[in-house]
Amino acid sequence: MSETDLAEFDVKNSSDRTVMHVLYGLHTVAWMSMGMLAVIALIVNYIKRGEEHDAIYLSHHNYMIRTFWWTILWLAVASPLWLLLFLPGVLAYTIIGLWYLYRCLRGWLRFTNGDPILTD
Repeated sequence: MSETDLAEFDVKNSSDRTVMHVLYGLHTVAWMSMGMLAVIALIVNYIKRGEEHDAIYLSHHNYMIRTFWWTILWLAVASPLWLLLFLPGVLAYTIIGLWYLYRCLRGWLRFTNGDPILTD
């Protein structure tokens, strides 16, 4: 039987949890900054994901990254609706914004409960 070197694994501390809460917070209120807070959080997600060994934290970093990029994709796909009339663009962007908010809050609540994000 092989022995596991426990020094390889990082023990999560309160600052790790705080960083995750701040990242979820930045993603959640990104609409107030025209998305700039989400870009900042995305960069930190990529940096932290590269250093992460904990499966729960890794799943949440991946979840936030996927949420950001899917939102960008849907905003780009819906952007021609602005050319048709004002209302279809507003409606599409509102639905996308609510979906983004739902994903952020869903992930944040699962992280607060100590649960990983299993599927999308």
